[in-house]
This record gives sequence, C-alpha cells and structure tokens, in this order.
Amino acid sequence: MSRRPPLAFIFTVTLTGILNNALITPALPDILADLGVADERSGLLVASGSVAGIVVAPLVGFFADRYGRRVVLTSCLTAFGSFGLMAALSPSFEVLVLSRLLQGVGSAGLINLAVVLIGDHWSGSERTKIVGRNASILTVGLATIPLVSGTVTQLAGWRVTLGIYTVALATAVVSFIVLRDGRPTRRMSPLDQIRGAGEVIRQPSVAATFAVGFLIFVLIFGLFLTVLPLHLADMFGLDAGARGVMISLPAVTSTLAAFNLGRIRAVLSVRTIVLIGGAGLACAFFLLGSSRTLVLVAIGALCYGACEGSLIPTLQDRAVDASPDDHRGAVMAVWVGAARLGQTTGPLVAGVALTTRTPGTTLMGGAAIGILILLCGVFAPLPRHTQREGSRTQ
Repeated sequence: MSRRPPLAFIFTVTLTGILNNALITPALPDILADLGVADERSGLLVASGSVAGIVVAPLVGFFADRYGRRVVLTSCLTAFGSFGLMAALSPSFEVLVLSRLLQGVGSAGLINLAVVLIGDHWSGSERTKIVGRNASILTVGLATIPLVSGTVTQLAGWRVTLGIYTVALATAVVSFIVLRDGRPTRRMSPLDQIRGAGEVIRQPSVAATFAVGFLIFVLIFGLFLTVLPLHLADMFGLDAGARGVMISLPAVTSTLAAFNLGRIRAVLSVRTIVLIGGAGLACAFFLLGSSRTLVLVAIGALCYGACEGSLIPTLQDRAVDASPDDHRGAVMAVWVGAARLGQTTGPLVAGVALTTRTPGTTLMGGAAIGILILLCGVFAPLPRHTQREGSRTQ
C-alpha cells in the first residue's frame, strides 16, 4: 500500500466536488434578476453545472484506473477552477450557462475520486468510518456552503460568490504534490477494463445503489437546492442570507448521521438504512412543501439531513466494498454518473413543474420519490447483514 494522502486533502476534494451547485443556489434569485431571466430558467442554470458529469464521470474513473489518480484529479481541479472564474465574469445568462457546462467537466470526477482514494488506502471498518467522515464533510458542505453563498451574495453580490470557485486551482497544486504517480503496474486493455467494471456494476446489490443514489440526488439538487430557495422567498419573504440559514439546517443531522456511520452500520444493514431513509425523505419533503410555519419547515429540513447523511455514505461504501482495485475508479465513477444524472434531471424536471405549480407543491412531490427509495429497500437485493455480522463471514 502506498503512502496515504492526508484526509484533509481528500475532504477538500469532496467539498470542491459539491461546490458547483451548492454555492450558486442561494444566489439564484439575485442572478436571475440581475441577468433579466425568469424563475423557470433556474433549473437550466443549476442543471448546466452537472449535465457533463453524466458522460464524463465514468470516463474520469476509467482514466484514473488506467493512468493513475494524480494526473486525472489534478486536471479535473484545474478545469473546475478555471471555468469557475469564467462563470463569475460571465456577461450574460448564456455565457454563464456555458461556463457552468464546461466547469461541470472538471467537477465530474471529484467526488468519486475522493472516495476512490479512500478505497485505495483504507479497508474494512476503518474504511467505512472514513467514508462516513467524508460523507459528513459532503453533507455539511451541502448545508453550510449555501450559508456562505447567501451571506457573500447579500454583502458583495453574486459575482464575488462565484469567484470562490477559484479555490480549486490551489487544491490542484496540492493534488500534484501530495499524490504519487500511482500508475497501475498491470496495464490491461480498455476492453478488459470495461468488462471487469461491468461485471461489478451488474451485481444486483451494486446496481441498486446506483438507482437509489440517482433518486437521492434528484431530491437534493432538483428540490432541496433548487426549489426550496424559491419557496422560502415566495412563501416567507426570506432574503438571501436567511435562505442560506434555512438551507444550512440539515448540517446538524446529516453530520451526526454520516460521522457515526461506523456505529450505525454495526447495528443496521444496508437494506434497513435504505428503508428508513426512504420513509424519512418522504415525510421530510411533505413537511417542506406543505408547512406554513418556518418551525415545521426547519423540522422537515432536519429530517432530510439525517436521511441524506446516512444514505449517501452507506451506498458509497457498498459500491467501494464490491470493487476490486483495478476497477474501483470506474465503478465509483459510474455511481457518481448515476448521481450526476439525478443532479441534472432533478432541476430540469423541477423547472418544468414550476411552470404550472407553486414551489411548495413542487416540493411535496419529493414525498413520492422518497416512497420510491423505500420500495428499493423492499424489493432490491441489498445486503441484510450489519457490518459486524458481515465481518465474520469475510
């Protein structure tokens, strides 16, 4: 095993991977007003940052397995920061959408490569614990980055907010320094790479993690991060700073859940976590859309955070556990590709829904997606043993 990269670096890569959309969402009303476009185009703006990942994420994983983690990760970070600067300087809505589309090429591989690095250097219960810690950073970022975005937007404007994307350029330098070249000693043909990764991906329990991951990211980016800010502005009259505070609430419960993933997996199976998470998400989005008081909206947001914080790392850990070293990058990239598909589809569907429905009614539609996740837990062949039980059979 090669020298382990610092966990702080891995966590920074994860944060950078979610920065693309999490940073822009509280500023959406300000951006749309400043550029003179309708609310219905918010979905296009959010989706443009993730659509490239549907195709690019699997390619990033393929190249990372073939040419090594360092060169691929450093390139992704450089592209993300460069096109992020272009987004901040965009003179029109069209240029902004194009900038985010190109920026999405860079962000496509960041989240999965962070998890791949964990899988490369840790194993067993220690890996599960670190995957949980990494997911806690992810969920905290999804909740707290909007707070930073809302505050900066209110104080300095949305262009300064998008300028934060350039921190990826500094992370690219660190990536080149702390990661070893790590090219595989056994070079297989591209066809063998695809076949090997395909064998893992076709495992029913692994494929189920892709389906559930897709649905979760539809909820996160299509409803929570895209529609909720509009609902908070329309229903409660909250400004950008207050919207950021409300969107940040899930940090509390998501952090607790993800940070304690090792303990949770010692008593609950993957299947049970999916069942509980689906039911919780259904309740959370019904509350978010139907409540007429901010207290109930806050309760819904906290419930949402607990479910997200336990589901995402559980799914990632299951996919990593099923992936051999030679195919881990590709398998995790396909997982992230499924998540990117949800991340892209969600805002587009939400934008269509907003043409005929209120933001509150659109949010309540998330309850149906929560039920779909619950049904995946009922019918999909997910592991029924806890990590403690599974460790005795390995």
